[in-house]
Amino acid sequence: MEQLRSKKGFICDMDGVIYHGNKILPGVTEFVEWLYRENKNFIFLTNSSQLTPAEYKQKLERMGIEVDSGRFYTSALATAAFIRSQNPRASAYVIGAGGLMNALYDAGITTNDKNPDYVVVGETDSYNYEKIVKAVTLVNNGAKLIGTNTDITGPMEFGLVPACRSLISPIEVASGKKAYFVGKPNPLIMRTALRMLGVHSEEAAIVGDRMDSDIIAGIETGLDTCLVLSGVTSMEMLRDFPYAPRVVANNVGEIAYGNGD
Repeated sequence: MEQLRSKKGFICDMDGVIYHGNKILPGVTEFVEWLYRENKNFIFLTNSSQLTPAEYKQKLERMGIEVDSGRFYTSALATAAFIRSQNPRASAYVIGAGGLMNALYDAGITTNDKNPDYVVVGETDSYNYEKIVKAVTLVNNGAKLIGTNTDITGPMEFGLVPACRSLISPIEVASGKKAYFVGKPNPLIMRTALRMLGVHSEEAAIVGDRMDSDIIAGIETGLDTCLVLSGVTSMEMLRDFPYAPRVVANNVGEIAYGNGD
């Protein structure tokens, strides 16, 4: 744990690490206070594409945590940056919430439900059969299928809910086309996060609750890794993976206090 605490930079997941839905998790206030007190460089890196950085800032403020909007980076922003790098004049049919729509708009990607270059899927509360049919038709007509992240589920106050991979799967199955996913553990989003952090990978750590996105992303990027058990992963589930985090903690508060294994 002391090796983890000595890192100059921290990349922190949000869902299952900082909160469940609108409920702040134990130890978070102490952890954020420790980050500021120790002058750590840190950013919140989330696979969720639903909110903008400004909205994440407001969400944490409602939970009593003050963090400026420049410390947030989302899979929506990463997806928009990827599409712009591939085709600066692209258009897209989008199944997603405001965070994804705003990121695409700010990147100059226009919406198009007739002959788009891309079909882009992220988390949303307005998911229905009509949209699936539209997406499948457009993909079959040549649109490239993009998912904001590979998370199958996400934690809420009342339990797990379907996330991006669950929503995009019917489109993949019906069209026979595989999606390209931009969020963690894709190296694209990790390299951007490290640039924002301003430290070398050897001087940074990632803190997350998912083995298949956070921890594997940290391992493959050369970061120190800390799994917290406050989200979707239990100690019993660790044996299902051929890799392991270096540190396991019950919650992020244990990083601030120096506890954990």
